[in-house]
Amino acid sequence: MVEIVEAKFVTSAANISGAPETDEQNEVVFMARSNVGKSSLLNALTNHKGLAKVSSTPGKTRLINYFDVTFIDRENSQKSIAKFVDLPGFGYAKVSKSMKYDWERNLTDYISQREQIKLFIHLIDCRHPDLEIDTSVSEFLFDNCRENQYILQIFTKVDKLNQKEQNALRTKFPNAMMVSSSKKRGMQKAIQVIYDILHENEQEREEIDD
Repeated sequence: MVEIVEAKFVTSAANISGAPETDEQNEVVFMARSNVGKSSLLNALTNHKGLAKVSSTPGKTRLINYFDVTFIDRENSQKSIAKFVDLPGFGYAKVSKSMKYDWERNLTDYISQREQIKLFIHLIDCRHPDLEIDTSVSEFLFDNCRENQYILQIFTKVDKLNQKEQNALRTKFPNAMMVSSSKKRGMQKAIQVIYDILHENEQEREEIDD
């Protein structure tokens, strides 16, 4: 079993030029429409209630926040560090048009140019799976994702759906995951998937050696 045993804030940046310098491709980017539960998910995954600030004002945060996260594989006690990157929520921001343009351009540049990103996690409210803004974000990710990068869709707040609605969502989005931060549902599976993607090259080498 893989667990996250430590998480700490590193820095904030307004754009890609302020991003931490590193040669490792170990960044996991969390992106979502405002008010989808991104901060709550980050806190639940890391078991750290105050890691990402949960704002009552959608769209308030306009910086890219970086966190160092330590994983441990309990089978061999091996530790590894990755960076969780919390992107500002898109939509709902009550700012001037010029500020919104600069903000969106900075995020676009970061997503398309930051080579250290290994995994994009696109969070979607399970109650609103077909919003145009989420479809546009998905298309942008697929258009800009490199061959050595991955995209994972995660539907949040699944506890708000009944079993029939959950089954319908699974049928429509078979490759997506469903979680509930408040109920801690799906957290362990999400951690394992993130870990496996970050360590895919190591696993391939082990298979070759075997």
